[in-house]
Amino acid sequence: MMGAVAKPTIGIIGTGAIGGFYGVMLARAGFDVHFLLRSEFCAVAENGLQVNSAPHGSLTLNPVQAYSNAQDMPPCDWLLVGAKTTSNADLAPAILRAAAPNAKVLLLQNGLDVEDSLRELLPDSLHLLGGLCYICVHREGPGVVTHQALGAVHVGYHSGPADESTRTAIVEEGVGLFRSAGIDSQAMANLHQARWQKLVWNIPYNGLSVLLGASTTPLMADADSGEMVKALMAEVVQGAIACGHDVPPGYAEHLFMMTEKMPAYWPSMYHDFLHKRPLELQAIYARPLAAAKAAGCEMPRVEALYRSLRFIDRRNA
Repeated sequence: MMGAVAKPTIGIIGTGAIGGFYGVMLARAGFDVHFLLRSEFCAVAENGLQVNSAPHGSLTLNPVQAYSNAQDMPPCDWLLVGAKTTSNADLAPAILRAAAPNAKVLLLQNGLDVEDSLRELLPDSLHLLGGLCYICVHREGPGVVTHQALGAVHVGYHSGPADESTRTAIVEEGVGLFRSAGIDSQAMANLHQARWQKLVWNIPYNGLSVLLGASTTPLMADADSGEMVKALMAEVVQGAIACGHDVPPGYAEHLFMMTEKMPAYWPSMYHDFLHKRPLELQAIYARPLAAAKAAGCEMPRVEALYRSLRFIDRRNA
């Protein structure tokens, strides 16, 4: 018998650009969304959340169900983690406090194996999923997010108590949440492979934006930086293949052409550098380098970029 299905309660852990954008979209679609904030709690509790979106226009959520402490949140069926991978070890207590029994925890983060370190800190009863966000978005100020382009979320199951068919159903439920908020979303059969594929974009553009102090537009317009992007992409593709992951032919070229059409975009790592936050070097560089090396594949250009970024990160601290 099909009755009206109760809408799930959704918690946003880490309300930065990613958490803010998707949280506002879900709340505007009628979902019961609760936002955990740290430094920006007062600003958001007072003024709400503002998303200035090129595709969707000016979106305001006010009042916001905002919390400075996870133990004040209601039990959430879905927890969307938008915080940086650099804080994953510290996130577990907040997730545990805000999670309903059998909750689904969806990490909206870049990098490789970002779920693994968190998995060890969570009980077996919680479902852990990975989400890849294909979006140009950044924090403009406290509670203010600028959304330039794109927005799709791809969802895959990482680990938890579900059997094969239940996993598929949970992933489809996650995809459905985003789709009902007007966001393009699809299921990923192989989360690990998809993370490698996303690195084909993240490794060159994140690092070069910091190293060269340039957004995507000048990086694409200059012949030398363009060649560097292509060479880095090719190495990441080789690394993925060495680790046993399929990369469709022409995939790097497709990403390169897509970036040429994008508005001038400063990747998230540049914003972290600018605000003197730690760079996500472990997830985006160190782990892929180690995995490729273990599979017998060196990525010398990626390694040179990684070592340069480590120097910059330490000097910036």
